[in-house]
Amino acid sequence: MALANMQVYNNEIVGTTIELLGQMTNKFNQASGGAIVLSTDGFRGDFDKESFFNQIASAQRRVDRYAANGAQGATNLTQGEVVGVKVGGGFGPVLFEPSQLSWLQRDPGAAIMAISEGFADALIADQLNTAVGAAVAAIENQAALVNDVSGAGGISQIALNGSHAKFGDSSSMLITDVMSGSVYHRLVGEAINNSNRLFESTNVQVIDILGKLVVVSDIPALYEAGTPNKDKVLSLTNRGIVVDNTSDIISNLETTNGKQRIETTWQADYTFGLKLKGFSWDVQNGGASPTDAELFTGTNWDKAVAEDKHLAGTLAIGSADA
Repeated sequence: MALANMQVYNNEIVGTTIELLGQMTNKFNQASGGAIVLSTDGFRGDFDKESFFNQIASAQRRVDRYAANGAQGATNLTQGEVVGVKVGGGFGPVLFEPSQLSWLQRDPGAAIMAISEGFADALIADQLNTAVGAAVAAIENQAALVNDVSGAGGISQIALNGSHAKFGDSSSMLITDVMSGSVYHRLVGEAINNSNRLFESTNVQVIDILGKLVVVSDIPALYEAGTPNKDKVLSLTNRGIVVDNTSDIISNLETTNGKQRIETTWQADYTFGLKLKGFSWDVQNGGASPTDAELFTGTNWDKAVAEDKHLAGTLAIGSADA
């Protein structure tokens, strides 16, 4: 493993990682029905802003054809704005000794693949953990979209149905439930036995339950410690969560002297964009390049639309101790 080739290996690690990410995100997007979209589309700067015309349903009125023809107030045509935020992360440094590979006469491609696979898996996990955590916080801050039965029992089909009912006659827009493994197995215990697996990564799987998609992953935001401990199930609409800019990766590989054996470290910086349907990131309070604590603060996600049914989804909360 010639040291002169180290930069070549660095480029190969990044290239392989991006290829693996593309394969994983394509499979995930297809399997999850598009409720959570992982995309390589990028945007410049700290925020992504998209304007839209607010609904003007209030302009509808009843007319008395026999009344005096008086003046009628106008309904203003206004615009709202949905704002996404860019999130920064890092990986490594990962340390190894080039002589380890040459001593064992191993193909350096083994190290390249090991680092690439580890990075790709960690990156997709970070994107999902962060995106779902932010969505849980944003929706939980909207009381009308939360079905909290934690005082009476755990998550059940009835509790999920109550969560879906928050969308009323538009409940069919909720296409995917995101839940932890323990909640999934609780529901299996209720004799839900249709579990066709559609996608699997190290800590994420997508299955089909009774004709509806369920993303099963032990995402930290789906569990809340307390009295009682609480489970949460996030129900999402199409494109309820969009994670983009996923291929923005900057890496560096360095070989250093000064010890008995030469050491090499590989490190990467990455970013991704996060958008929640119907919500605007609060630029003033949440700020740029937010921390997890800021992303998981519900008040940092402002409701940008008038109608609850145009938001990302609903939330069911149950006791994890029941």
